[in-house]
Amino acid sequence: MALVDAVGEIGRAVALDMPGFGQADKPRDFNYQVASYADFLQEALSELGIDRVHLVVHDFGGPFGLLWGLQHAPAWASVVLINVGVLPATGWHAMARRWRTPVLGELLQAWIPRSAWRRSMQKSNPRGLPGDFVDKMYDDYDRGTRRAVLALYRATSDPAQAASTLGPALAKLCKPALVVWGARDPFAGVEYAERQREFFDVHDVVILSDSGHWPFQDDPAPVEQAVMGFLRTQLPSHPGRS
Repeated sequence: MALVDAVGEIGRAVALDMPGFGQADKPRDFNYQVASYADFLQEALSELGIDRVHLVVHDFGGPFGLLWGLQHAPAWASVVLINVGVLPATGWHAMARRWRTPVLGELLQAWIPRSAWRRSMQKSNPRGLPGDFVDKMYDDYDRGTRRAVLALYRATSDPAQAASTLGPALAKLCKPALVVWGARDPFAGVEYAERQREFFDVHDVVILSDSGHWPFQDDPAPVEQAVMGFLRTQLPSHPGRS
């Protein structure tokens, strides 16, 4: 991804495919819940020899990364929140509620034509998403990932309940943060962008008025500018140190 490449010019940039997603293994016996992903992240960081981390998180990467950060606060330096954060007054979005429903979730995941996937992705993103990005998501969304999605959503508390536990703990740490939000996100409302100031030491809130859930894809230039500007204030002066 272009954003990872850009960050790699000023520091060590690592993007992980987590178990069940992307090109990672999708074992049936993995415990698909947030705590397991936080543990996996720590194991990966240890294997890579990384002991200081500036998180950049999006979607479920938010819960994975933030729980890891709470568990490893001395190693956690800062965070970029892209359409994610602490959501203290929201429940699951409509599709998540369907996935969490036994039988209905399985039926919805059973057959997803590429054409329907493309229409759905573009309909929910007013600026439109790059075709190759949409197709890669579809290609990676195989049977193993669909199983992982159902298991993860069913094992996870709704956002408001999670916020009641994680929010006060995060506020005590008051980690430096940048918030970037696509205002037309149908899954996580833009009203939560400013509310991240309740839980983090927010340096800036960047609202992209015409962007959807993936602003780093539908409007990459301002996202890269904001992320690079923030990380330059947080990273050591020597590239490669993280």
